Amino acid sequence: MTSELATYRRATLIGFTAILMWGTLALLTVWSGNVPPFQLIAMCFAIAFVGALAKWLLNRENPLDHLGHAGPVWLLGVGGLFGYHFFYFLALRNAPAVEAGLIAYLWPLLIVVFSALLPGERLRWFHLAGAVMGLGGSALLITGGGSISFKSEFALGYGAAVACALTWSTYSVVSRRFGHVKTDTVGWFCGASAVLGLIAHLVFEETVWPAGAGQWLAVLALGLGPVGLAFFVWDYGVKRGNIQSLGVFSYAAPLISTLLLIAFGAADLTWAVAIACAAIVGGALLASKEIILGR
Repeated sequence: MTSELATYRRATLIGFTAILMWGTLALLTVWSGNVPPFQLIAMCFAIAFVGALAKWLLNRENPLDHLGHAGPVWLLGVGGLFGYHFFYFLALRNAPAVEAGLIAYLWPLLIVVFSALLPGERLRWFHLAGAVMGLGGSALLITGGGSISFKSEFALGYGAAVACALTWSTYSVVSRRFGHVKTDTVGWFCGASAVLGLIAHLVFEETVWPAGAGQWLAVLALGLGPVGLAFFVWDYGVKRGNIQSLGVFSYAAPLISTLLLIAFGAADLTWAVAIACAAIVGGALLASKEIILGR
């Protein structure tokens, strides 16, 4: 194995850890109590920023060294992190959760498709086939095998869900064009997103604080993991790893989330979960054929 291939695989695996962390998002959110969404996002991004700041100070780095970037970098980073969550919650407020969630979760498929526009990348049949298998598995998880219907009165919510999918897929793919921007810069993106989350909270929500140590620990875990470190390792993965495989791997997040909810008694194991598991794992393996075989 060449050192270049080893580095490529390592970066892909590092990016995959973000998906593992995103799989804990639903369970930790349940454990965090009744904290409103934008307030929770503000709190979590603030924790992520404080974590990045602590890292810089411990390593005797000047935090301002990671601050001086051109406008497009800030637009992409803050727009990606905060924009995704803003459109996601807007979709959930204005459309049924099943339909909104299914549309929003088009982003892994869009990452695979959009990646073909990047220099040096090719969209192969097994990338697309794996992504479609993953999408089918996720649809089963989200709908539980039941039917869904799209109604015109929820058009705003559906539109927000489409914007959500486009925002995160665009952020993930275009980040590769800014490979020269160090991953530490994500810390400042988190800080800016915390401020925007606070503004959105003050405009749209009433403040509700976590009740008890358990809920506060859940919020801390969210800020350190799925709404914190996950964005740093994802940045590293999409810039240096196999972006098509990461796109398809992303369908593992709702599967991990569902399995954790089942394990902790918050959901039931059904035939839909079993079939979805096979589809998502099979799709991921198919899409990763090149990196698994080393060519």
